[in-house]
Amino acid sequence: MHAPIKTVLSLALIGALQAVVPAHAAQADASAAVPSAAVRPGDDFFGYANADWLKITSIPADRSSWSSMAQLAEETNQRIIKLIEAVPGDKHASAEAQKVSDYYRAFMDEAAIEGKGAAPLQPALKKIAAIQDKTELAHALGASLRADVDPLNATEFHTENILGLWVAQGLNDPRHNLPYLLQGGLGLPDRAYYLDDNERMHKLRTAYQAHIAAMFKLAGLSDPETRAARVYELERKLALTHASREDSADVLKANNTWSAADFAKKAPGMDWNAFFKSAGLGKQQTFMLWHPTAVVGVAALLKECTLEAWKDFLAFHAINTAAGSLPQAFVEQHFDFHGRTLGGTPQLPARWKRGLDAVNGGMPDAVGKLYVGKYFPPEAKAKLQQMVASIVQAFHRRVDKLEWMAPATRKEAHAKLDALYVGVGYPDKFTSYAQLSVKPDDAFGNAERAGKLHYWQQLAKLHQPVDGKEWCMPPQLVNAVNMPMQNALNFPAAILQPPFFDLKGTDAQNYGAIGSIIGHEISHSFDDMGSQFDSQGRLRDWWTPADAAHFKTAAGALAAQYSAYKPYPDLAINGQLTLSENLSDLAGLAASYDAFKAVNPGGEEADRAFFLGYAQSWRSMAREPALRRQVMTDGHAPARWRTYTVRNLDAWYKAFNVQPGQQLYLAPQERVRVW
Repeated sequence: MHAPIKTVLSLALIGALQAVVPAHAAQADASAAVPSAAVRPGDDFFGYANADWLKITSIPADRSSWSSMAQLAEETNQRIIKLIEAVPGDKHASAEAQKVSDYYRAFMDEAAIEGKGAAPLQPALKKIAAIQDKTELAHALGASLRADVDPLNATEFHTENILGLWVAQGLNDPRHNLPYLLQGGLGLPDRAYYLDDNERMHKLRTAYQAHIAAMFKLAGLSDPETRAARVYELERKLALTHASREDSADVLKANNTWSAADFAKKAPGMDWNAFFKSAGLGKQQTFMLWHPTAVVGVAALLKECTLEAWKDFLAFHAINTAAGSLPQAFVEQHFDFHGRTLGGTPQLPARWKRGLDAVNGGMPDAVGKLYVGKYFPPEAKAKLQQMVASIVQAFHRRVDKLEWMAPATRKEAHAKLDALYVGVGYPDKFTSYAQLSVKPDDAFGNAERAGKLHYWQQLAKLHQPVDGKEWCMPPQLVNAVNMPMQNALNFPAAILQPPFFDLKGTDAQNYGAIGSIIGHEISHSFDDMGSQFDSQGRLRDWWTPADAAHFKTAAGALAAQYSAYKPYPDLAINGQLTLSENLSDLAGLAASYDAFKAVNPGGEEADRAFFLGYAQSWRSMAREPALRRQVMTDGHAPARWRTYTVRNLDAWYKAFNVQPGQQLYLAPQERVRVW
């Protein structure tokens, strides 16, 4: 199946684009924010730092949210499109660059796509219609498997395929790559959308079932309403077997090793031999099950539910996931539900934006290679590497000052920092697309072939040594990441631009913005999840009991702090779900501040500039449906509340004269201090 339609380049830092105030649909002006005289920093530091930006900015009509990261991604996209469009006239363009151009041109050829109608779907739909029994069904389900999830590096848990596959080094065996199986099969974002009993969810479920029927009708299938009812009921039953988003983030609950023989014993009902043979995993003897209850549940439902229901399920998701490369009627229907109804976005993005999303999804590293060849100066890489080194040293010093940490724990913490791999700009080795067949008149086929190539490239890793320097995101992505099993960081080229990083900017601005991001990513190695991995990336308890208890207490206090925030009267932030990110925000900002003071020991004015740089890098706003979805399903707190982590740093109080009685004020003993 194709990857879901999504905006690849407008992902925000580690997932959090969203956030803060209601906004109407109009083009945004991303002018620099200035502090507000009307809002006290101690009452609302986000509002104080970003008042001017919030006043003049609106969410574009084709977005569910807008932010400084989204603005930078938009500017980056404009540059990339010009590079792609210049390829046909460049006699020196590489064969790979030509493929990028052809991929994009195929998507942009609306006349060709409209002329084919729903015909590209027919081979897949005919295969599904021809399924005669549950063994053939298991074969078809296995063939639909794709490498489309990443629970640790991208916190990407959602796939419309019945299960998700992730190939990475073993939690307990960092020397070998293993296949991880994750729950899947839902067209709605999360199990809560099927199970929560409130009016808003009831309306969404009704709209979703209508969307399923509409897609069946567009594809020319008979009795669409009956089919839609069967699909929805099957997905509802799947949702009952799914882990919650909070449990999915618990790596200890994900540490389940099954042999190939275990599936028939522990998950009866599925012909697992047929499933894995079709998935290209027939000879694989060891699996990691991130969501064992879902695997057991899928097998049970295969036996319980009718063959017709399962065939309808496969047919719908084959249509739904391919909608972006089908005629406009499919695109509009998909957007009407997923964009307008789920995201609150009024307007479908322009075709060139969707075309770039398509090529980024199919050939991400090839696009990245074009981008860094033109827009990433060596000076930026050198400067960032220098900043990373200074913040790592600041973290070393913070570890040495922790009175509560035992020598054995301290030694391992230092070892993790010493072993850290930091990738800046782009990977040492780009993914090859030499085996990808790209046709300038086949948008549907290009996407299908790209998805399959990516899948087989991931399966090939099962027979290759672990590459500790492998990247998990392309250079043109405005983002950054910590990969706990690799003990590695990635800082793609696209984020190394203003407002996050400016070669000509002040230390205060750079350490407050990109410095806090660097610190955040380093700190992920020591958050509630990262701290469970040792310097070699092995899931291992390297803490003394007393140290672990102290850390748990401090982390619990931060979770409670965030659980008290309520974006809406009926919806609070889940402090446990967002704990990893909140811990990294806090520790990362503190470490960046220390590094900043080491290079610029200036007084309160410099400190104010540092904290303002931090808060202004998080400027963001979201439509209500998108913000609600984030709070319910995302491991990141919305941007406004992430900014509020400053209330745990003593230096912030002094810099802005924050006093008791102001809303963000915490007494010194109530300020959370972890690292």
